[in-house]
Amino acid sequence: MNKITAIYVRRSVSDKDKGNNSLSIDAQKADCIRYLENGGEVSRDDYRIYCDDGKSGKDVAHRPAFQQMMSDAREGLIEKIIVKKYDRFSRNMREYLNITDALDKLGIGVISLSEPFNTETKEGRMMRNNLLNFAEFERETIAARVADAYATRAVETGFYQGGKKYYGYESERRTVNGKTGSVLVPSERANVIKIAYGLYKEPSTSLQDVINYFRENGIETDSVSYSKRHEKSIMNRSHLTRLLESPLYVRADTEVYKFLIAKGYRLIDDVDEYDGIHGVFLHKGDDGNYFAKIGYHEGLVDAETWLAVQDKKEHNFRIPNNGKANNSWLVGLIKCPHCGYSVHVYYSWNASHTKQWRYYRDVGAYNAQGCVSKSLKIRPDDLEKIVFEAMKDRIKSLTITKNRRKKSDTETDNLKSEIIRADTEIRQLMDKLADADKVLFDYIQKRITELHSKKSELENKLNTRERKNKTVDVQPLAEPLGHWEDLTVDEKHEVAVTMIDAIYVSDETGVDIKFSF
Repeated sequence: MNKITAIYVRRSVSDKDKGNNSLSIDAQKADCIRYLENGGEVSRDDYRIYCDDGKSGKDVAHRPAFQQMMSDAREGLIEKIIVKKYDRFSRNMREYLNITDALDKLGIGVISLSEPFNTETKEGRMMRNNLLNFAEFERETIAARVADAYATRAVETGFYQGGKKYYGYESERRTVNGKTGSVLVPSERANVIKIAYGLYKEPSTSLQDVINYFRENGIETDSVSYSKRHEKSIMNRSHLTRLLESPLYVRADTEVYKFLIAKGYRLIDDVDEYDGIHGVFLHKGDDGNYFAKIGYHEGLVDAETWLAVQDKKEHNFRIPNNGKANNSWLVGLIKCPHCGYSVHVYYSWNASHTKQWRYYRDVGAYNAQGCVSKSLKIRPDDLEKIVFEAMKDRIKSLTITKNRRKKSDTETDNLKSEIIRADTEIRQLMDKLADADKVLFDYIQKRITELHSKKSELENKLNTRERKNKTVDVQPLAEPLGHWEDLTVDEKHEVAVTMIDAIYVSDETGVDIKFSF
C-alpha cells in the first residue's frame, strides 16, 4: 500500500480576529500543495488535507482532524507531514515534543514551510525545540498580560469584567466617568433574587422552604437543577447558598462596608463610595486573597435585608440544627462546653415498655478524643424550664432597658476596648520594623498578622452585636412567651432560635445561655 503525504492546516479564532490572511485555511493549503508540486508531479491521491478551522493551538484533544491524522499515522498510512508553521501543531512545548517524538518513532518526518529545517535531522530537531520554546514563552506572556489587564480593570473600575455569568443580571455596554465598558443590569431573573432574600431573612425559613416556594408558585429559576417531576427548572441548595452569600446583590452602605472589613476582605473603595445604591464585586487577587470593589451596577437587595441574611447564615453555620424540633424545642441549640459538640435528646423505655423518658447524650463523647461524660444528669424537662424562665427574664430586661435612658452595653464596650488594644499594639510593632533585624522582623510580621486576624474577628462580633441591638424588637417575642403552653414544639423552637445563639450544658459547669441580643 502506497503511503500518502499529510497536509495539516489549522486556524484559531484569534487568528481570524487578527485578520491574518497568511494563516487563513486557503492560504495554508495553497502553500503546502505548491511545495509538493515544486518537488515533482503530484496528484490529489498523493496527499490528504487534515483541516481544523477555528481550533486553538493550546491542546490537541479538541481537534478532530488532528486526531484523525495521528490515527492514520499509527496505522502506517502516512509517509510525512507538511505544515505552514510548526505552531500549527501546538503552541504547548511539552505537547509538541510528545507529538513529534511519537511521529519520529513511526518514521514520519515533519516539514515546515516557514522554518528552514525538518525533524528528520538532529540539528532540525534542536532548532525546532528552540523555536517552540519561544512560541510557548509568547503564549504564556500573552496569558499573563490578559490576567494582569483583568486584575487592573477589576481594581480601577466597577465594570463587569466578563467571563463569569451573574445570576439575575445581564451585561450592557455603557459609558461611565468617560470610559466605556460592560455594566450589569437586572435581567428577568432579578425578581428571583429579591424573593429569595426576602423569604430567607425570616428566622424560621430554611433554604428548602425558599426552594419549595419557587416550586409551589410555579416560579422558574433557570438554575442548574432540573425537575422532570415538576417539568421546570428548580433552584438547588448549593446554588441558592452562593447567591445568598454574594455581595454583588446588596445595595451596599456603610454597614456593609464594616461587615466586609470584619470579614478580612481588602476594600478598594473608601467608605464614601458605599452609597446604599451600588453592589459589590468580589475578586480574587494574585495572592489568593479576595478584594471588594464597588460596581457600577445597582444592587437588588437593601443592606438591612442582606446583612440579616448574612447574620442568619453565620448563626446556622455555628449551630447546626439536627432536624425538626420533634423531641425538644431546644434541638440544635444545646452544646457541650468541654468539647463543643452538640448534645442530643434520646429516649429510653422501662422493661415493660409502659413508661418512656428523655435524656441528654453528648455527641462528643463518641469521637476519637472522647469527652468527660456521655450522658448528662439534667433532664430535658428541667432544662426547658430553666431556658424558658431565662428567655422571659431576657425580654423583661430588654423592655426595661428600652424604656430607660440608653446605657452602655458591657460586652460591646469590651469588644471596642479589645479592638483599640489590638490597633495600638499593631502601631507599636509597625514603628519597630524599621530597626529590626531579620529574626525580629519575621517575629513582628507574624505577630501583626495574628493581631489583624484577631481584630477582624472582634470587629465582626461587634458589628453583628450592634446590628442586632439596633434592630431587635422585643414585642414579637414577648407575645408568644405570654401564651407559651399554647404553642407547638416547632413554634417554640422558632422563638428559641431567634433569641438564643447556644446553650452550653454540663454536669460540671451547669447551664450557660448565650443570647443573640
